[in-house]
Amino acid sequence: MDLSTKYMGLNLQNPLVASASPLSRKIDNIKKLEDAGAAAVVMYSLFEEQIIHEQKELDYYLTRGTEHFSEALTYYPSMEEYHLEPDMYLEHIRLAKEAVDIPIIGSLNGVSSTGWSGYASKVQEAGADAIELNIYYIPTDPSLSGADVENLYVENLKIVKDTVGIPVAMKLGPYFSSMANMAKQLDKTGANALVLFNRFYQPDINLDTLKAEPSVVLSTSNDARLPLRWIAILYGKIEASLAATTGIHTANDAIKMVMAGADVAMVCATLLRNGIGRLGEIKTGMSEWIEKRGYDSLEQMKGSMSHQSVANPAAFERGNYMKALNEYR
Repeated sequence: MDLSTKYMGLNLQNPLVASASPLSRKIDNIKKLEDAGAAAVVMYSLFEEQIIHEQKELDYYLTRGTEHFSEALTYYPSMEEYHLEPDMYLEHIRLAKEAVDIPIIGSLNGVSSTGWSGYASKVQEAGADAIELNIYYIPTDPSLSGADVENLYVENLKIVKDTVGIPVAMKLGPYFSSMANMAKQLDKTGANALVLFNRFYQPDINLDTLKAEPSVVLSTSNDARLPLRWIAILYGKIEASLAATTGIHTANDAIKMVMAGADVAMVCATLLRNGIGRLGEIKTGMSEWIEKRGYDSLEQMKGSMSHQSVANPAAFERGNYMKALNEYR
């Protein structure tokens, strides 16, 4: 069964990509991911806070609107806590490239427009086959317009694209007033791929300590519906590759994403829960399903259930909302 696909111009043996996670911190795990069937590995993220020592612009974004709340000024770890030797990240990429034959994708996580360009080029020099930019930004200042926020994403992409020659993917959250237009802007700016969607981990309130605390809740298959909808809507409307991430736990989840139009399906939570071997189970399940349905290749089924291909495109629009509520029992 031909499961091959192309992502950002990279020829992959199958659509399963290990997304950024703690698993890639160990070279042995990266080898195990390759052995289990991962077609590529996105490295764990290098955070802008680990790169920038002169924090002027970054502090502007992180503390804007928090000056009236004393706790907010001390919530972020000190530079000493965050500084984990960025040079070690580059060496880790070099070692990973030597250890496996599959593509290695660097991951840079930040917010300001000046924090990444220099390091993006270093990630390229270290041997990364591509870079994934993860802009994790929660705009809390009411004076910032939607256009201001969108421009932040576009400008960051421009800067990195002008710096490196390898493919660049943008990992996005879904919280834009016009997701389709944001995708189009990034596509025109040169994004080689859109990774949909980043999960913005929500804080919780500890009633014992009366403090807001970070909280990580792993995804379930139900969380796949949001990226599924937008990949189906965007398929055929932009040139950039489409990567599905969040909620991909089973072979069925991955198949649905490809049929919606995804070039790759990225897995993380299911590997953390069930072990790296789970990836091999998903790959086998995909092959069996595709063969059973009479497809000759993954490419043959890609986009067959996208917005432009289904008999009733309203299923991805407002019609789904009305139908779901009217039929619920």
